[in-house]
Amino acid sequence: MTFCSEVREECNELWEASFEHPFVKGIAEGSLPLDVFRFYVMQDAYYLTHFAKVQALGAVKATDLKTTRSFAHHAEQTCAAELALHESFMELLGVTEKGWENFEPSPTAYAYVSHMYRSAEGDLADVLAAILPCYWLYYEIGERLKNEKPDHPIFQKWIETYGSEWFGELVEEQINRMNELAEDLSDERIKELKTHFRRSSYYEWNFWEQAWTLESWTIKTKEHVSHD
Repeated sequence: MTFCSEVREECNELWEASFEHPFVKGIAEGSLPLDVFRFYVMQDAYYLTHFAKVQALGAVKATDLKTTRSFAHHAEQTCAAELALHESFMELLGVTEKGWENFEPSPTAYAYVSHMYRSAEGDLADVLAAILPCYWLYYEIGERLKNEKPDHPIFQKWIETYGSEWFGELVEEQINRMNELAEDLSDERIKELKTHFRRSSYYEWNFWEQAWTLESWTIKTKEHVSHD
């Protein structure tokens, strides 16, 4: 099996949890509360700003000009296509300048970004192992939902974007590159790369959850439970 086939199979439970998350199901059904989606879009804009920078780090770490150009292209695509999508969402969702002034990344968004930068301290394989789940999982969600017709244009646009042919080509390119980078590596290195991938897959589930719960930096206390 290829590296990606193996790690995808090993992380299947995490991915299925994403597919079954009420946030994702709410998009498919068109029932997701708009305040939850607004929270998600703002957190995702923060995440993608740093995702593009990590892609750019991949361009720096590449050992040949072709790969450098590819990662630079991916970073540009993130900045242009993804953020343009969010800008249209911001208008539809009524996000104001004041809303951005008060924006703070959620604990999960902050932790996910920190994980990517920490992984990117390694080589190109480390970078790609950490960012690949974001590409790949969103494409699988887009594929699964492409026949859904939520009764809201913003959710329909989201599904169309991630199930599109151009996005699928980007995903396939990165899967093939990941497999090439993982060839002939030691068992120890493969384990490190799988750890990056698995942690990112975990954070992907948590990204739906942080939006669903409108996660903040406030500690939610619970009533003391007696164990007497």
